[in-house]
Amino acid sequence: MDRRSVLSGLGVIGVMGCSPRTNAAGPRDQPARPSAIAEVRPLDLSALETRNGGRLGLAVLDTASRAALGWRQDERFVYCSTFKMFLAAATLLRVQAGQERLDRAIPITRADMISHAPTTEPAIGSTLTIEQLMEGTVGLSDNPAANILIREMGGLDAFRAFYRGIGDESTRVDRLEPEMNRQDGDKDTILPRQSVQNMERLLVSGATPLSAESKALLTRWMIETPTGEGRIKAGAPAGWTVAHKTGTGGYGPVNDIGILMPPSGEPVVLAIYYHATPDSAPGARETVIADATRLALRALGHG
Repeated sequence: MDRRSVLSGLGVIGVMGCSPRTNAAGPRDQPARPSAIAEVRPLDLSALETRNGGRLGLAVLDTASRAALGWRQDERFVYCSTFKMFLAAATLLRVQAGQERLDRAIPITRADMISHAPTTEPAIGSTLTIEQLMEGTVGLSDNPAANILIREMGGLDAFRAFYRGIGDESTRVDRLEPEMNRQDGDKDTILPRQSVQNMERLLVSGATPLSAESKALLTRWMIETPTGEGRIKAGAPAGWTVAHKTGTGGYGPVNDIGILMPPSGEPVVLAIYYHATPDSAPGARETVIADATRLALRALGHG
């Protein structure tokens, strides 16, 4: 999947209907898993941590060379809103299985409201479709929309089962928004390396359970999101396309995960989780993400 094929694939959206569908080739029908990674080489980000404080976790995979780099890639980080990309993927799989419909209208009530509701708050007393809720969840990181989608799929157990279904045995799913942002042991945490594996499985691998239409829809939302301009996007080389999802906690966590597509060639999959010090400035936290992106890409020979 190079940048051209991803962007051309977005044209499928125009003919994507709203009726339930099944994936023509489910996970068991796909021919092969992604090629193996020989080892994850260390990428020393200690100097970046020393200059800025906090704890930084990074995992990156160049899908062309299968070269992988990591720093604290097997440590746990609170994922904050980065989970919303995976939530949309889980919902799209339900649509493919005929368990959900993109055009199903969901009533939006004041009881649904919590902080940060740019999509759902204007719709109080009206309805939003499942597709609109997913777009608001991924594109604008709407918190009530995420909680509604989890509720409609059957709750946290169902969402947890999605991760296990794509081979992720480590990611924790414990709470809804906004409580899931609060640090409490290992609750609602992820390993950077696992995050990269999940993104490759869903958005790059030929063994993805997502249909071409679902993958194009999710990728479009991740490309068009206005959030996090100072994070991975700021560290990517000119001309690259970034499909990403941010996550932020007011007390320090600043995260960004995504697929970076060069003008030609295969994509790079990147996950960065930064638990900054509480007294650091928001802009400085984002700069750490951008700097880590540049260092990772340079170490892979990009830039």
